[in-house]
Amino acid sequence: MTDVSNKPRVISRADPPPGEETHGILWLASYPKSGNTWTRNFLHNLLNILEGVDEEAQNINKMNELTFWEISGHLYEKELGKPIAECTREEIASVRPKVQEGLANKVDGLALVKTHHALVMNRGHPLINFEVTAGAVYIVRNPLDVAVSLANHIGGTIDDAIKWMATVGLETEMGEHAVYEVYSAWSEHVESWTRKPHEAIYVMRYENMLADPMGTFRALARHLLLRPSDAELQLAIDRSSFEKLKKQEEEGGFAEKPKKAEVFFRAGRAGDWQDKLTPDQVARIVRRHHKQMARFGYLTDELKHLVNA
Repeated sequence: MTDVSNKPRVISRADPPPGEETHGILWLASYPKSGNTWTRNFLHNLLNILEGVDEEAQNINKMNELTFWEISGHLYEKELGKPIAECTREEIASVRPKVQEGLANKVDGLALVKTHHALVMNRGHPLINFEVTAGAVYIVRNPLDVAVSLANHIGGTIDDAIKWMATVGLETEMGEHAVYEVYSAWSEHVESWTRKPHEAIYVMRYENMLADPMGTFRALARHLLLRPSDAELQLAIDRSSFEKLKKQEEEGGFAEKPKKAEVFFRAGRAGDWQDKLTPDQVARIVRRHHKQMARFGYLTDELKHLVNA
């Protein structure tokens, strides 16, 4: 994990309704390997186009110059007065709401902040400080495909990834420049962000981003009260295509790629699990996550018999 900048991206929404909150954090939230970086890149490209500040695709290695990731170690060192290597997880948890308040207060408008946190309490403190939150975009992806991508991401086997995804309360390690995140299990993560529909939390499926990018990203832009033309929207989608992101990584690397991963942008497909998972692996994922899979259309008729297998 690389360190990130002190300059979050600001979304200035067009003509917000009178009295609507336009200040605070806009979270880009997801379980790992669910399309978060793709969505973030799209929003950067769209904002660049709307603001007329860039005539080229957003460089994947410069997104952190404009976007916060709230696990940046220096933010916690400032609050706690010591290196994060000397901080306990309890101390980190206690100042996390204050760190997020500081991020929100750095800008006017909506600050774009990426997170893989589940929407839960941690050591008696909220992982997401809703007092300084204006809204969130939550991306969900079929856990069968997540398992395949996550295995590459953690430099482990698919069985390792399946175990990760089944572990309630799962936390990452502390890094040299970053504090820990709390993923929890895939089902608990998805349920935590989506169990209570809220007008400020926009939920979209990774599979829809692939199948209908114009419709899906247009709906996202409208939710943020951005008003791109069809041509502007299409240009942002083209500049953010998986093929272009993958090519950027091949040519210049990607600073956010974990050291254990071979690549960050691996396949970018839906249904890849059908060629990668064994019947036993499919069954284990379905048995563990079938309730949330059913909610989002991932529990197909062909898979339902595995629930009680």
